[in-house]
Amino acid sequence: MTQVGVIFIRAEYLGFLIRKGKIKEKESSRRSEQMSNYKLPKVWQWQNENDSISGNRPTAGSRFEQTLPVGTAPFQLYSLGTPNGIKIPIMFEELKELGVAEVDYDLYKIDISQGDQFGSDFSAINPNGKIPALVDQSLQVNVFESGAILLYLAEKFGQLLPTELHARTETLNWLFWQVGAAPFVGGGFGHFFEYAPEPMEYPINRYTMETKRQLDLLDQTLANRAYIAGDNYSIADIAIWSWYGEIMLGRSYSGSAEFLSVEEYPHLMAWSQKIAERPAVKRGLAVTYQPID
Repeated sequence: MTQVGVIFIRAEYLGFLIRKGKIKEKESSRRSEQMSNYKLPKVWQWQNENDSISGNRPTAGSRFEQTLPVGTAPFQLYSLGTPNGIKIPIMFEELKELGVAEVDYDLYKIDISQGDQFGSDFSAINPNGKIPALVDQSLQVNVFESGAILLYLAEKFGQLLPTELHARTETLNWLFWQVGAAPFVGGGFGHFFEYAPEPMEYPINRYTMETKRQLDLLDQTLANRAYIAGDNYSIADIAIWSWYGEIMLGRSYSGSAEFLSVEEYPHLMAWSQKIAERPAVKRGLAVTYQPID
């Protein structure tokens, strides 16, 4: 990126934060200067150790004893309405829309702000401690990672995943593209745009650049096909819409649609709006998450 481009993004972002009242104008230059004060140690150490069950730690595993509720439906889904979390209710509702039997599910809320994902029962289903996590009670199979759950359900019921080799491969190409690409959007752009304690020029420039590249890739792809992997709706659309469709429609990070100039991607926007109007998608977004206690 040219120096002019970097300066433009920095000025645009700081101006946006000032307009939103997140920072005062006089604070913007001070905070930018603070970013350069960090000294890289030879060995990283955790400086802010705490006993909170919900805070980030450099260790894995459960942190407390937990008993999760178990309903009577064939599938038990423990999740939250995040971009990764909404994929699975949408998938179940799409399967119902297709007339598939035995896809009833009990949906329970895993409140990640309270550390529910670090309880012993949840960790037994997903040792990685991330939502969503699924139990197929008919076979006593635990499935974690949203992409893996989509693939599991598609294969189990023979829906939303082509069987022809080329079409199947293209669908899986895009499913796994989303799994690999979205962390740059969520953990990268989304974090530094919405949640970081102060505006930081370098990560905002880096992750905005990558997010816009991804949006452009999807826009170019959808210029020549109705859906992500071709002519037919698939699990690739569910996976990608849950992240990128929501961003295009301004539902992810406050002010990000304007910041990313989403109107530059007309094919992606048309696809995002089309998917949002699907009855199963609407139901999947409106589902009730039952409490776990």
